Amino acid sequence: MALVKWEPFRDLMAMQDRMTRLIDETLSRIWKEDVAQGVWSPPVDILERGNEVVLKVDLPEVSQNEIDIRIEENTLIIQGERRFIKDASEEKYIQIERPYGAFRRTFSIPRTIDQEGIKASYKDGVLRVVLSRKQEIQPKQIVVEPE
Repeated sequence: MALVKWEPFRDLMAMQDRMTRLIDETLSRIWKEDVAQGVWSPPVDILERGNEVVLKVDLPEVSQNEIDIRIEENTLIIQGERRFIKDASEEKYIQIERPYGAFRRTFSIPRTIDQEGIKASYKDGVLRVVLSRKQEIQPKQIVVEPE
């Protein structure tokens, strides 16, 4: 029997990831997110870049035409499906941890986002959705002139 070095930080990081996903799924149900049986949530990073908000959604092994992005009543909906495909009939899986089947994420879009200017791209298993902010209308100063 071979000795295996125990790496506690790797185990802690895996546990933190599982807890984060559990909390996200629970909170999404509390906030009335439409979560059907068997639907999984892909991880998402959200960042600000200048006048844009960028969502990076991890969707490895998902075909681009399996991804559906839409806007309904100020809600951005990203959904689709990752299919489980066996590469060969001789394969015998020992463990399967990655989720398969339908996925869905929803995000409320603030009024400051230009819904007509939303763009999406997909490369290397990462979906990037770019939300541009509307041009802010600057208040105009009116000078009072003496009569």
